[in-house]
Amino acid sequence: MSAVTTAAPGAPVVDLDLAELRRDPYPAYAELRRTAPLAWVPSVGRHLLTRYEDIVHAEKLPEVFSSREEGSLLLRTVGPNLLREDDPEHRRLRAAAEPPTRPRQVRDLWAGAFERNAHDLLDRIAGHGEADLVRDFAEPLAAANLALVLGLRNASADDIAAWSRAMMDGNSNYADDPDLWLRAEHATRAIDEAVAEMAEAVRREPDGSVISSMVHAADPVELSEIQNNVKVIIGGGVNEPRDVFGVGAWALLRRPEMLNRVLAEPVLWKRVFEETARWISPIGMYPRQLTQDYEIAGVALPAGSRVALVIASGNRDESVFERADEFDVDRPHRPHLAFGGGPHFCMGAWVARHEVSALAWPLVFGRLKGLRLVDSAEDHLEGWVFRGLTSLNVTWQASD
Repeated sequence: MSAVTTAAPGAPVVDLDLAELRRDPYPAYAELRRTAPLAWVPSVGRHLLTRYEDIVHAEKLPEVFSSREEGSLLLRTVGPNLLREDDPEHRRLRAAAEPPTRPRQVRDLWAGAFERNAHDLLDRIAGHGEADLVRDFAEPLAAANLALVLGLRNASADDIAAWSRAMMDGNSNYADDPDLWLRAEHATRAIDEAVAEMAEAVRREPDGSVISSMVHAADPVELSEIQNNVKVIIGGGVNEPRDVFGVGAWALLRRPEMLNRVLAEPVLWKRVFEETARWISPIGMYPRQLTQDYEIAGVALPAGSRVALVIASGNRDESVFERADEFDVDRPHRPHLAFGGGPHFCMGAWVARHEVSALAWPLVFGRLKGLRLVDSAEDHLEGWVFRGLTSLNVTWQASD
Protein backbone atom coordinates (compact mmCIF):
# COMPACT_ATOMS: atom_id res chain seq x y z
CA MET A 1 0.00 0.00 0.00
CA SER A 2 1.62 3.25 -1.15
CA ALA A 3 1.83 6.02 1.40
CA VAL A 4 -0.42 9.03 0.87
CA THR A 5 1.73 12.07 1.61
CA THR A 6 -0.99 14.71 1.55
CA ALA A 7 -3.88 15.65 3.84
CA ALA A 8 -6.99 13.50 3.71
CA PRO A 9 -9.96 15.30 2.12
CA GLY A 10 -11.75 17.09 4.94
CA ALA A 11 -8.86 16.84 7.40
CA PRO A 12 -7.98 20.13 9.13
CA VAL A 13 -4.51 21.40 8.17
CA VAL A 14 -2.52 22.84 11.09
CA ASP A 15 0.92 24.41 10.73
CA LEU A 16 3.21 23.53 13.62
CA ASP A 17 6.80 24.72 13.96
CA LEU A 18 9.23 21.85 14.62
CA ALA A 19 11.51 24.03 16.77
CA GLU A 20 8.53 25.00 18.94
CA LEU A 21 7.47 21.36 19.23
CA ARG A 22 10.99 20.46 20.39
CA ARG A 23 10.85 23.22 23.00
CA ASP A 24 7.39 22.31 24.35
CA PRO A 25 4.77 20.37 22.34
CA TYR A 26 2.10 20.30 25.04
CA PRO A 27 0.33 23.63 24.32
CA ALA A 28 -0.01 22.66 20.64
CA TYR A 29 -1.33 19.22 21.62
CA ALA A 30 -3.94 20.75 23.95
CA GLU A 31 -5.18 22.98 21.12
CA LEU A 32 -5.31 20.02 18.70
CA ARG A 33 -7.28 17.90 21.17
CA ARG A 34 -9.75 20.76 21.58
CA THR A 35 -10.17 21.84 17.95
CA ALA A 36 -8.70 19.24 15.57
CA PRO A 37 -8.12 15.82 17.20
CA LEU A 38 -7.00 14.49 13.83
CA ALA A 39 -5.09 17.11 11.85
CA TRP A 40 -2.67 17.10 8.92
CA VAL A 41 0.59 18.79 9.96
CA PRO A 42 2.70 19.66 6.89
CA SER A 43 5.99 20.03 8.81
CA VAL A 44 5.65 16.43 10.02
CA GLY A 45 4.12 15.05 6.82
CA ARG A 46 1.36 13.11 8.54
CA HIS A 47 -1.92 13.34 10.41
CA LEU A 48 -1.57 13.75 14.18
CA LEU A 49 -4.07 11.80 16.29
CA THR A 50 -4.09 13.42 19.73
CA ARG A 51 -7.01 12.22 21.90
CA TYR A 52 -6.58 9.33 24.34
CA GLU A 53 -9.61 7.28 23.28
CA ASP A 54 -8.80 7.59 19.57
CA ILE A 55 -5.20 6.48 20.16
CA VAL A 56 -6.32 3.48 22.22
CA HIS A 57 -8.82 2.59 19.48
CA ALA A 58 -6.14 2.77 16.77
CA GLU A 59 -3.70 0.64 18.79
CA LYS A 60 -6.33 -2.08 19.03
CA LEU A 61 -6.60 -2.23 15.22
CA PRO A 62 -3.10 -3.10 13.96
CA GLU A 63 -4.68 -4.63 10.86
CA VAL A 64 -5.89 -1.11 9.92
CA PHE A 65 -3.27 1.13 11.56
CA SER A 66 -0.24 -0.77 10.31
CA SER A 67 3.27 -0.48 11.73
CA ARG A 68 4.63 -1.09 8.22
CA GLU A 69 4.90 2.55 7.31
CA GLU A 70 6.44 3.32 3.94
CA GLY A 71 9.34 5.79 4.26
CA SER A 72 9.54 5.34 8.05
CA LEU A 73 12.49 7.17 9.64
CA LEU A 74 13.05 4.14 11.86
CA LEU A 75 13.24 1.83 8.85
CA ARG A 76 15.68 4.20 7.20
CA THR A 77 17.82 4.28 10.34
CA VAL A 78 17.93 0.61 11.37
CA GLY A 79 16.29 -1.45 8.61
CA PRO A 80 13.33 -3.87 8.94
CA ASN A 81 12.53 -4.52 12.62
CA LEU A 82 9.80 -5.76 14.93
CA LEU A 83 8.52 -2.23 15.72
CA ARG A 84 7.71 -1.75 12.04
CA GLU A 85 6.23 -5.21 11.52
CA ASP A 86 2.72 -6.54 12.01
CA ASP A 87 1.76 -10.10 12.96
CA PRO A 88 2.71 -12.81 12.21
CA GLU A 89 6.24 -11.45 11.53
CA HIS A 90 6.10 -9.21 14.59
CA ARG A 91 5.01 -12.12 16.78
CA ARG A 92 7.86 -14.34 15.51
CA LEU A 93 10.54 -11.72 16.23
CA ARG A 94 9.08 -10.68 19.56
CA ALA A 95 8.80 -14.29 20.75
CA ALA A 96 12.50 -14.72 19.99
CA ALA A 97 13.69 -11.52 21.70
CA GLU A 98 11.33 -11.07 24.65
CA PRO A 99 12.05 -13.87 27.19
CA PRO A 100 15.05 -12.18 28.90
CA THR A 101 12.98 -9.01 29.56
CA ARG A 102 10.06 -10.64 31.40
CA PRO A 103 9.50 -9.75 35.09
CA ARG A 104 10.84 -13.02 36.55
CA GLN A 105 13.95 -12.92 34.35
CA VAL A 106 14.57 -9.29 35.29
CA ARG A 107 14.39 -10.23 38.97
CA ASP A 108 16.37 -13.48 38.76
CA LEU A 109 18.92 -12.75 36.02
CA TRP A 110 19.57 -9.01 35.98
CA ALA A 111 18.50 -7.28 39.23
CA GLY A 112 21.72 -8.02 41.12
CA ALA A 113 23.95 -6.74 38.32
CA PHE A 114 21.72 -3.68 37.84
CA GLU A 115 22.19 -2.82 41.52
CA ARG A 116 25.97 -3.28 41.33
CA ASN A 117 26.09 -1.00 38.27
CA ALA A 118 24.13 1.67 40.14
CA HIS A 119 26.42 1.48 43.19
CA ASP A 120 29.54 1.61 40.99
CA LEU A 121 28.34 4.81 39.32
CA LEU A 122 27.38 6.37 42.66
CA ASP A 123 30.79 5.41 44.11
CA ARG A 124 32.42 7.48 41.36
CA ILE A 125 30.44 10.66 42.11
CA ALA A 126 29.50 10.45 45.81
CA GLY A 127 32.62 12.30 46.99
CA HIS A 128 32.26 15.13 44.48
CA GLY A 129 29.22 16.80 45.99
CA GLU A 130 27.85 17.74 42.57
CA ALA A 131 27.03 16.07 39.25
CA ASP A 132 24.82 16.05 36.20
CA LEU A 133 22.67 13.05 37.08
CA VAL A 134 21.63 12.51 33.45
CA ARG A 135 25.16 12.44 32.04
CA ASP A 136 26.99 11.00 35.07
CA PHE A 137 24.43 8.46 36.31
CA ALA A 138 21.16 7.80 34.46
CA GLU A 139 22.52 7.43 30.93
CA PRO A 140 25.56 5.26 31.79
CA LEU A 141 23.38 3.14 34.10
CA ALA A 142 20.73 2.53 31.44
CA ALA A 143 23.46 1.79 28.88
CA ALA A 144 25.42 -0.61 31.11
CA ASN A 145 22.25 -2.48 32.09
CA LEU A 146 21.15 -2.69 28.48
CA ALA A 147 24.52 -4.08 27.34
CA LEU A 148 24.03 -6.82 29.93
CA VAL A 149 20.47 -7.73 28.91
CA LEU A 150 21.30 -7.65 25.20
CA GLY A 151 24.47 -9.68 25.65
CA LEU A 152 26.82 -7.06 24.18
CA ARG A 153 29.79 -7.91 26.37
CA ASN A 154 32.04 -6.40 23.68
CA ALA A 155 30.52 -2.89 24.00
CA SER A 156 31.01 -0.33 26.76
CA ALA A 157 28.27 1.75 28.35
CA ASP A 158 29.73 4.74 26.50
CA ASP A 159 29.40 2.87 23.19
CA ILE A 160 25.77 1.95 23.88
CA ALA A 161 24.85 5.49 24.95
CA ALA A 162 26.51 7.09 21.90
CA TRP A 163 24.89 4.61 19.52
CA SER A 164 21.49 5.24 21.10
CA ARG A 165 21.79 9.03 20.80
CA ALA A 166 22.86 8.79 17.15
CA MET A 167 19.98 6.48 16.21
CA MET A 168 17.37 8.46 18.16
CA ASP A 169 18.49 11.58 16.29
CA GLY A 170 17.97 9.66 13.04
CA ASN A 171 14.56 8.35 14.10
CA SER A 172 13.35 11.89 14.79
CA ASN A 173 15.12 13.55 11.83
CA TYR A 174 11.99 15.09 10.28
CA ALA A 175 14.13 18.05 9.18
CA ASP A 176 16.23 15.59 7.05
CA ASP A 177 19.59 16.83 8.37
CA PRO A 178 22.32 14.93 6.44
CA ASP A 179 24.78 15.09 9.35
CA LEU A 180 22.31 13.27 11.58
CA TRP A 181 21.87 10.54 8.96
CA LEU A 182 25.64 10.11 8.75
CA ARG A 183 26.01 9.76 12.53
CA ALA A 184 23.18 7.22 12.62
CA GLU A 185 24.83 5.24 9.82
CA HIS A 186 28.16 5.07 11.69
CA ALA A 187 26.35 3.86 14.81
CA THR A 188 24.35 1.15 13.04
CA ARG A 189 27.46 -0.19 11.31
CA ALA A 190 29.28 -0.49 14.65
CA ILE A 191 26.29 -2.28 16.20
CA ASP A 192 26.13 -4.75 13.31
CA GLU A 193 29.76 -5.72 13.94
CA ALA A 194 29.33 -6.07 17.70
CA VAL A 195 26.16 -8.17 17.36
CA ALA A 196 27.72 -10.49 14.77
CA GLU A 197 30.63 -11.19 17.13
CA MET A 198 28.40 -11.93 20.14
CA ALA A 199 25.92 -14.01 18.12
CA GLU A 200 28.78 -16.33 17.21
CA ALA A 201 29.90 -16.53 20.85
CA VAL A 202 26.44 -17.36 22.27
CA ARG A 203 25.83 -19.90 19.55
CA ARG A 204 28.50 -21.94 21.33
CA GLU A 205 27.68 -20.83 24.90
CA PRO A 206 24.13 -19.48 25.53
CA ASP A 207 24.06 -16.79 28.24
CA GLY A 208 20.38 -15.90 28.74
CA SER A 209 20.69 -12.57 26.91
CA VAL A 210 18.43 -11.18 24.16
CA ILE A 211 21.01 -12.01 21.47
CA SER A 212 21.33 -15.55 22.85
CA SER A 213 17.54 -15.92 22.99
CA MET A 214 17.22 -14.87 19.34
CA VAL A 215 20.11 -17.07 18.19
CA HIS A 216 18.49 -20.11 19.82
CA ALA A 217 14.85 -19.26 19.00
CA ALA A 218 12.63 -22.19 18.03
CA ASP A 219 11.48 -20.26 14.95
CA PRO A 220 14.77 -19.34 13.23
CA VAL A 221 15.94 -15.71 13.20
CA GLU A 222 18.50 -14.48 10.68
CA LEU A 223 21.61 -12.59 11.83
CA SER A 224 20.45 -9.44 10.01
CA GLU A 225 17.14 -9.61 11.90
CA ILE A 226 18.98 -9.92 15.21
CA GLN A 227 21.17 -6.94 14.30
CA ASN A 228 18.25 -4.72 13.31
CA ASN A 229 16.23 -5.55 16.39
CA VAL A 230 19.17 -4.98 18.72
CA LYS A 231 19.48 -1.52 17.12
CA VAL A 232 15.82 -0.80 17.92
CA ILE A 233 16.24 -2.00 21.51
CA ILE A 234 19.38 0.12 22.00
CA GLY A 235 17.36 3.15 20.94
CA GLY A 236 14.45 2.87 23.37
CA GLY A 237 16.39 0.89 25.97
CA VAL A 238 18.63 3.83 26.84
CA ASN A 239 16.45 6.88 26.37
CA GLU A 240 13.29 5.60 28.11
CA PRO A 241 14.80 4.69 31.51
CA ARG A 242 17.27 7.62 31.34
CA ASP A 243 14.54 10.16 30.64
CA VAL A 244 12.02 8.77 33.14
CA PHE A 245 14.74 8.76 35.81
CA GLY A 246 15.75 12.35 35.06
CA VAL A 247 12.27 13.80 34.79
CA GLY A 248 11.00 11.98 37.91
CA ALA A 249 13.98 13.03 40.04
CA TRP A 250 13.65 16.62 38.78
CA ALA A 251 9.91 16.67 39.52
CA LEU A 252 10.44 15.45 43.09
CA LEU A 253 13.36 17.80 43.80
CA ARG A 254 11.05 20.68 42.84
CA ARG A 255 8.34 19.32 45.19
CA PRO A 256 10.01 18.74 48.60
CA GLU A 257 6.80 17.75 50.40
CA MET A 258 6.06 15.07 47.82
CA LEU A 259 9.68 13.88 47.93
CA ASN A 260 9.61 13.56 51.73
CA ARG A 261 6.44 11.50 51.49
CA VAL A 262 7.96 9.15 48.92
CA LEU A 263 11.12 8.75 51.02
CA ALA A 264 8.95 7.85 54.02
CA GLU A 265 6.80 5.44 51.95
CA PRO A 266 9.12 3.68 49.44
CA VAL A 267 6.14 1.79 48.00
CA LEU A 268 5.29 5.09 46.26
CA TRP A 269 8.33 4.86 43.94
CA LYS A 270 6.24 2.70 41.60
CA ARG A 271 3.60 5.42 41.40
CA VAL A 272 6.27 8.05 40.78
CA PHE A 273 7.46 5.98 37.82
CA GLU A 274 4.01 5.64 36.24
CA GLU A 275 3.12 9.30 36.80
CA THR A 276 6.45 10.47 35.37
CA ALA A 277 5.98 8.37 32.23
CA ARG A 278 2.46 9.78 31.83
CA TRP A 279 3.37 13.42 32.56
CA ILE A 280 6.42 13.64 30.25
CA SER A 281 6.27 10.64 27.93
CA PRO A 282 9.84 9.64 26.95
CA ILE A 283 8.57 8.48 23.56
CA GLY A 284 6.02 10.96 22.28
CA MET A 285 4.54 9.36 19.18
CA TYR A 286 4.41 6.29 16.93
CA PRO A 287 3.90 6.43 13.15
CA ARG A 288 1.25 4.28 11.48
CA GLN A 289 -0.04 3.83 7.93
CA LEU A 290 -3.61 2.85 7.06
CA THR A 291 -4.14 -0.38 5.15
CA GLN A 292 -7.72 0.55 4.21
CA ASP A 293 -10.14 3.47 4.23
CA TYR A 294 -11.11 4.26 7.82
CA GLU A 295 -12.92 7.03 9.68
CA ILE A 296 -11.52 8.23 13.01
CA ALA A 297 -11.94 11.45 14.99
CA GLY A 298 -14.56 12.57 12.49
CA VAL A 299 -12.26 12.35 9.45
CA ALA A 300 -12.51 9.75 6.67
CA LEU A 301 -8.91 8.69 5.97
CA PRO A 302 -8.10 6.92 2.69
CA ALA A 303 -5.94 3.78 2.59
CA GLY A 304 -2.25 4.68 2.69
CA SER A 305 -2.75 7.70 4.96
CA ARG A 306 0.12 8.40 7.35
CA VAL A 307 -0.87 8.92 10.97
CA ALA A 308 1.06 9.64 14.16
CA LEU A 309 -0.40 8.25 17.38
CA VAL A 310 0.66 11.09 19.67
CA ILE A 311 0.78 9.26 22.98
CA ALA A 312 2.34 12.27 24.75
CA SER A 313 -0.88 14.12 23.94
CA GLY A 314 -3.11 11.22 24.93
CA ASN A 315 -1.36 11.14 28.30
CA ARG A 316 -2.40 14.78 28.88
CA ASP A 317 -6.00 14.31 27.73
CA GLU A 318 -8.16 16.19 30.27
CA SER A 319 -11.14 13.91 29.61
CA VAL A 320 -9.12 11.01 31.06
CA PHE A 321 -6.63 12.62 33.48
CA GLU A 322 -7.97 15.40 35.68
CA ARG A 323 -5.51 18.32 35.97
CA ALA A 324 -3.50 16.48 33.32
CA ASP A 325 -0.67 19.03 33.16
CA GLU A 326 0.13 18.56 36.85
CA PHE A 327 2.58 16.00 38.28
CA ASP A 328 0.58 14.14 40.94
CA VAL A 329 1.48 10.72 42.35
CA ASP A 330 -1.94 10.54 44.06
CA ARG A 331 -4.03 10.76 40.90
CA PRO A 332 -6.58 7.94 40.44
CA HIS A 333 -5.11 5.13 38.39
CA ARG A 334 -5.88 5.22 34.68
CA PRO A 335 -3.65 3.33 32.25
CA HIS A 336 -1.21 5.71 30.56
CA LEU A 337 0.02 5.23 27.00
CA ALA A 338 3.78 5.75 27.51
CA PHE A 339 4.64 2.12 26.74
CA GLY A 340 2.20 1.82 23.87
CA GLY A 341 -0.52 -0.78 23.66
CA GLY A 342 -1.78 -3.79 21.77
CA PRO A 343 0.79 -6.14 20.20
CA HIS A 344 3.47 -3.43 20.34
CA PHE A 345 3.40 -2.87 24.11
CA CYS A 346 7.00 -1.94 25.03
CA MET A 347 9.11 -5.06 25.51
CA GLY A 348 11.47 -3.26 27.90
CA ALA A 349 8.81 -1.86 30.24
CA TRP A 350 9.64 -4.24 33.09
CA VAL A 351 13.38 -3.64 32.75
CA ALA A 352 12.83 0.14 32.91
CA ARG A 353 10.41 -0.10 35.84
CA HIS A 354 12.82 -2.19 37.88
CA GLU A 355 16.03 -0.31 37.15
CA VAL A 356 14.47 3.11 37.80
CA SER A 357 11.80 2.71 40.51
CA ALA A 358 13.19 -0.27 42.44
CA LEU A 359 16.88 0.68 42.23
CA ALA A 360 18.05 3.97 40.72
CA TRP A 361 15.79 6.48 42.48
CA PRO A 362 15.91 4.86 45.96
CA LEU A 363 19.71 4.47 45.79
CA VAL A 364 20.37 8.01 44.55
CA PHE A 365 18.10 9.66 47.12
CA GLY A 366 19.36 7.29 49.83
CA ARG A 367 23.09 7.76 49.22
CA LEU A 368 23.36 11.42 48.15
CA LYS A 369 22.38 13.20 51.37
CA GLY A 370 20.79 16.63 51.10
CA LEU A 371 20.31 16.24 47.35
CA ARG A 372 19.02 19.42 45.70
CA LEU A 373 18.92 21.14 42.33
CA VAL A 374 21.61 23.64 41.39
CA ASP A 375 19.70 26.92 41.26
CA SER A 376 21.74 28.46 38.43
CA ALA A 377 21.67 25.37 36.19
CA GLU A 378 19.99 25.53 32.80
CA ASP A 379 18.38 22.10 32.91
CA HIS A 380 15.53 22.03 30.44
CA LEU A 381 13.17 19.58 28.79
CA GLU A 382 13.58 19.07 25.07
CA GLY A 383 12.04 17.04 22.26
CA TRP A 384 8.66 15.91 20.98
CA VAL A 385 9.29 12.57 19.22
CA PHE A 386 11.49 11.71 22.21
CA ARG A 387 11.44 14.01 25.26
CA GLY A 388 13.63 14.30 28.34
CA LEU A 389 15.93 16.55 30.34
CA THR A 390 19.09 17.78 28.63
CA SER A 391 20.82 17.68 32.04
CA LEU A 392 20.04 17.38 35.75
CA ASN A 393 22.59 19.40 37.73
CA VAL A 394 22.45 18.64 41.45
CA THR A 395 24.50 19.14 44.58
CA TRP A 396 24.62 17.27 47.91
CA GLN A 397 26.67 16.87 51.09
CA ALA A 398 29.76 15.03 49.84
CA SER A 399 30.89 12.05 51.89
CA ASP A 400 34.56 11.82 52.92
